[in-house]
Order: sequence, then structure tokens, then C-alpha cells
Amino acid sequence: MQWTQDFAEKRLSDMQMPNIPLTATQPTPVAVSPDWFPKYKKLCHEFMRSLTDSVQELALMNLSRDEFMELIMGRTLPVNLSIRFRTPLLWGGAMDVDNLFMCFTFPHSQCLDRFIIEQAGNETVWLPSPEKKIYLPLHSTLAGNGGNATADRLSQFAATMNAGRRP
Repeated sequence: MQWTQDFAEKRLSDMQMPNIPLTATQPTPVAVSPDWFPKYKKLCHEFMRSLTDSVQELALMNLSRDEFMELIMGRTLPVNLSIRFRTPLLWGGAMDVDNLFMCFTFPHSQCLDRFIIEQAGNETVWLPSPEKKIYLPLHSTLAGNGGNATADRLSQFAATMNAGRRP
């Protein structure tokens, strides 16, 4: 069944990712260089080093200081983070930093894999293409009256400590 943009957006909303923009592509397989993987690994390290302009998004990912530093220095990708192609190489995507984005592996990257696989055989495939280098679901980018999650946890910890000191 060929998906419409509305149906694709509804499907992503069902997967708890309603704020990820989509682009339509006609999946025409192209030959991929046999040495693509070493180039991809090198590109991932370059992409990680480019994240210094995404500090606000990284702050919302609750990385430790060491994970943060290893990531932006291009050394190590923290556990449960994935680097994905916006347009897969097999469909003509470029081996370029601008064709990559990062998201949580579970549940987002796994859901995006399922989202793309569900469209197998369609003439037009809707691909996720976040506006920024890092995809975060809408609920993690909004802070309510209590502030962001880190401030909330610190406030809760302080309240617990104070409660424990009361006679």
C-alpha cells in the first residue's frame, strides 16, 4: 500500500515521534562502493566532532561529562545512540556529514527502521529527516513549569535530602 504523507506522519505519531519531518524519495537502488564501511566509520567520527554546534540538544540527552567529551571529540559514540543516514547510500544518499543525524537507538532508531521497512515495495518512501543534527522527541525538548529534567531531578534529590534531615 502506497503511503500518503498524512499516513506516514500518523504512523510516526503512533511511534511517539510526531515531530520528525519527512522527505519523499523514490527508492532507486544504486551501486555502493565495496569500501563504504571504513568510509562510513571515518564519517561518523567526523560527524561526532561536528556536534559542538548542538550543545543544547546534547544537554537534553543526559550524557555524563565523559560521554559528552568522548562524543564531541569524535572518539566514542555513547551506548544507546545511533548515527543514521537521512537518505540511505543504497538509494543514492551521499557519504557526507549533512546526510547524517543522531538519535537514541532505543526506541527511536529501531522504530525508524521499522517505519522504513513497513514501506517496502512502495514507489515513494517517506524518510525521516530531522531539521537538526540530533533528533529528540518533542516531549524531551519541552520544559514545563518545573524546568528541564536535570533541574527536576536535582530539585527532587534536594527535597529528599532535606526530608531525610527533618526530626
